[in-house]
Amino acid sequence: MKPTARLPLAALRVRAQEAGTTRDLLDVRSQLEGDPRAGACLLARQLERRIEATRRERQRWKRLCSHRTALRRAGAKHVAGVDEVGVGPLAGPVVAAAVVLPDQISLPGLDDSKRVRPAAREVLAEAIRAQAVSWSVAELWPEEIDRLNIYHATLQAMRRAVMALSVVPDHVLVDARTIPDIDIPQTALVGGDGRDASIAAASIVAKVYRDALMRRLDREHPGYGFARHMGYATEEHRSALRRLGPSPVHRRSFAPCSQPGLW
Repeated sequence: MKPTARLPLAALRVRAQEAGTTRDLLDVRSQLEGDPRAGACLLARQLERRIEATRRERQRWKRLCSHRTALRRAGAKHVAGVDEVGVGPLAGPVVAAAVVLPDQISLPGLDDSKRVRPAAREVLAEAIRAQAVSWSVAELWPEEIDRLNIYHATLQAMRRAVMALSVVPDHVLVDARTIPDIDIPQTALVGGDGRDASIAAASIVAKVYRDALMRRLDREHPGYGFARHMGYATEEHRSALRRLGPSPVHRRSFAPCSQPGLW
């Protein structure tokens, strides 16, 4: 075999591009050791950055799974993550999702939905639904929100999502809340959508589901811009309220909708 230093750089780049595991990356990097060519040195630095990024992601994923791993070791077979979206908007439902993930999952880039780009959220949501042991979504619309208030409506949506799972969880991990009226052990994790894979998965599923609902509402109630601001109190939304008044899907218990002077 020719000395590694004389291997064509194009071949080394192809090997680096096709490397699918850390071991593959390390193997290509080892072939570049002692290669004085400028292109080889550049490729080696690129590989080092990829190896370091892979290491950090592996550590992040281990942290994301740490709560679920501990619960599984303690005997919990099914651990559900629960999160909600849509507490603050002036219009549309509050949506909660519950997700039970299997032991082996492939969800690269999984994170709190607020830190994931819209296109990546769509891809992740599809992958989560395909791989989950069970997942469910519950929505409470403005009529119930106005009757219960948003805090209790959010808890009710979470409870309904858990109860709608096709498997009964042995433990529930919740983002910063305790769900009432469920006879299942649960743990509230502040910032849970960035600390636990199951809660992060629920946040992605809930966000993608609610965004789709708001796009539908945009077609049913044109003029408010729901597809762009998802019901939040942007200036565009407030301007539409001043022009059109509240729609049937606005939350009348929220001050900007109930008090015209605040639009």
